[in-house]
Amino acid sequence: MNITILDDYFDTLRTLPCFTKLEGHAVTVWNDHLLDTDGLAARLAQTEALVLIRERTKVRTPLLERLPKLRLISQRSVYPHIDVDTCTRLGIIVSSSQHPGSPSYAAAELTWGLILAAVRQIPQQMAALQAGRWQIGVGSSLRGKTLGLYGYGRIARAVARYAKAFDMGVLVLARASSHAAAFADGCMIAADNAEFFAACDVISLQMRLVDATRHIVASADLARMKPTALLVNTSRAGLIAPGALIAALQSGRPGMAAIDVYEDEPLRDTTHPLLTMPNVVATPHIGYVTSDEYQLQFEDIFDQILAYEAGTPINVVNPAVLQNARRAG
Repeated sequence: MNITILDDYFDTLRTLPCFTKLEGHAVTVWNDHLLDTDGLAARLAQTEALVLIRERTKVRTPLLERLPKLRLISQRSVYPHIDVDTCTRLGIIVSSSQHPGSPSYAAAELTWGLILAAVRQIPQQMAALQAGRWQIGVGSSLRGKTLGLYGYGRIARAVARYAKAFDMGVLVLARASSHAAAFADGCMIAADNAEFFAACDVISLQMRLVDATRHIVASADLARMKPTALLVNTSRAGLIAPGALIAALQSGRPGMAAIDVYEDEPLRDTTHPLLTMPNVVATPHIGYVTSDEYQLQFEDIFDQILAYEAGTPINVVNPAVLQNARRAG
């Protein structure tokens, strides 16, 4: 098969042990990020199986309708960037493992890296030291403080476990169906939004972005946070109402933010407020970007390609394609 991999920025996939699964196939790896539909259509004209790295490239109807040879899209996790209904209409299988029971430990670890970086002013202190200045302020400790987790899925549970090492209490705001798991893990359950946002010293957003969670964090929620509090987002920018976080930081509630995700990615505007505000620690969506995490993810992704080649597709999110193919046969 002709297989194309998009957005492998550092040509990492060829170095993974699981890349050998694609031996015998014609594999093209692109290391840049292309937004232009015409350019993508030309780039993918001969592609039969398309490999996506999470949500870096949006695969929408205008592009899909120009890819007559495309039969499979293989990726991992959620797929808001793919027009699945169009794929079904065009006979394109979308395979995406939801990795049940296996959180992204890399994302949980980065969440804690950002928390520590923000409360101890690590990037700012490092920049000052490199500029010849010795200490520029006083950070905060975490012991005895309250970590708030908005959402309590697989990654949040890992983040909560790490909180115990810092002797932090954990307060959870989540769906009722998650309360039993949170309580069993020793967490407290917030009565409502008002209590949650007012009580926590650090709040980490730990939800998937779906219609029900889009803009779930409003300006009024952020205004309840302490002026000493930290808001962390390693999930999705769309969880926060547009413009609400920047306005909240400018008004002083919360006092800090640590951000790994943005409305428009890649973010290349160096004048963007989240990149210029002194009370923000910002990273370029690297929550899942480790070689260990890539090996886990692409083992699944490449296995999906091999299963399709064998005539037994797995992790199919649009099974109507298979039903249509059987009827046509």
